[in-house]
Amino acid sequence: MAKNLHHHHQHQSKNNSCTKFVVILSSACLLGLACIANLLWASSFSFSSAYLSIASNWVPQKPRIFVVPNAEEEPNIVAGKIGDGIEKRKKERVSERFLSATFADLPAPDLPWEQMPSAPVPRLDGSAIQIKNLFYVLSGYGTLDYVHSHVDVFNFTDNTWSGRFDTPKDMANSHLGVASDGRYIYVVSGQYGPQCRSPTARTFVLDTVTRKWRGLPPLSAPRYAPATQLWRGRLHVMGGSKENRHTPGLEHWSIAVKDGKALEKDWRTEIPIPRGGPHRACVVANDRLFVIGGQEGDFMAKPGSPIFKCSRRHEVVYGDVYMLDAEMKKWEVLPPLPKPNSHIECAWVIVNNSIIITGGTTEKHPVTKRMILVGEVFQFHLDSLTWSVIGKLPFRVKTTLAGFWDGYLYFTSGQRDRGPDNPQPRKVIAEMWRTKLNL
Repeated sequence: MAKNLHHHHQHQSKNNSCTKFVVILSSACLLGLACIANLLWASSFSFSSAYLSIASNWVPQKPRIFVVPNAEEEPNIVAGKIGDGIEKRKKERVSERFLSATFADLPAPDLPWEQMPSAPVPRLDGSAIQIKNLFYVLSGYGTLDYVHSHVDVFNFTDNTWSGRFDTPKDMANSHLGVASDGRYIYVVSGQYGPQCRSPTARTFVLDTVTRKWRGLPPLSAPRYAPATQLWRGRLHVMGGSKENRHTPGLEHWSIAVKDGKALEKDWRTEIPIPRGGPHRACVVANDRLFVIGGQEGDFMAKPGSPIFKCSRRHEVVYGDVYMLDAEMKKWEVLPPLPKPNSHIECAWVIVNNSIIITGGTTEKHPVTKRMILVGEVFQFHLDSLTWSVIGKLPFRVKTTLAGFWDGYLYFTSGQRDRGPDNPQPRKVIAEMWRTKLNL
């Protein structure tokens, strides 16, 4: 009996020792894994922050961290593009969304915005040209599966939408390159059809007096949202996305035009732009040509999709600013935007020797990788070639169409945010707003 008891205690002692060893070993493993995970998280966050740290007075060198309240995923939207049918709300949530100061709204004064008559239709990725007191708003998406093929006209004098007329049947419907000489509107290339369909090289010109269209020599290659502007008697087209909708184009072409007619049969090759891509502002001011912001990459058609369904691809939004010298021999690099900004091709106006830019999109959320909309109004001072943030929009919004009349800054259309605490895109709008600018 005593011998059996002795063996029992000895066996129990061995079991206790084994249990303690297993507990200690497990704790050590868990501690080691935690350290490794912490190091990986820190290194990935620092990698994300490295690119996002732009030289600006408005963004701290070491970004603060903001916690954005939980929000539902986008309803039937393809990362910023709208879908049709009933909105389906996904249940997937993120417990905490960490937003670095680079992505957060920049410090800016409030502006007294006044809502004006809405455009006849909502539109995304549309285009606009202002000629005196008339504002011509062209094409764009209505939904991801429906695109507009007409022009709406707003009269700044009496603040009414005063007319509508069709675009040519074979003209692109979105991602247009547009420019004007004060009577004629030149429309270059762009995407033909809904979803992520192919681009066209076709080019047209509208006589705004007769409201008649005519064709011009096609662009040397199709492009999505190329930077386009008239400068010194030549129509300049550069950058944009190539035929697959994702690869940035660096090419730069020009053609001589006058009174709505091309003076040459072919486009001339010019000095390539230093950085390619779509959705950037292209402005002529003080006889200088500026190209501002933009992105590399865009959605592509899903392989084999009969409707060219859009599928997500990696994009890099940047704040680069370039100025072409008078001899068109070199590009000068200027101070970047206060933060990376894209989808601003028609979001600018010229006021008191400065360029004003409204809204846009900045770099993706560092954790969720979702699109982040911009809610600031930026001013580029043409005398000092410096930037400042002069106000807030009534909400964050991309692909705004901006105009200026009688001291008021106007914007209409685009895609707005999901609310004050969620900068992701949601609703495509027709709203028009204005605010008095005192610069």
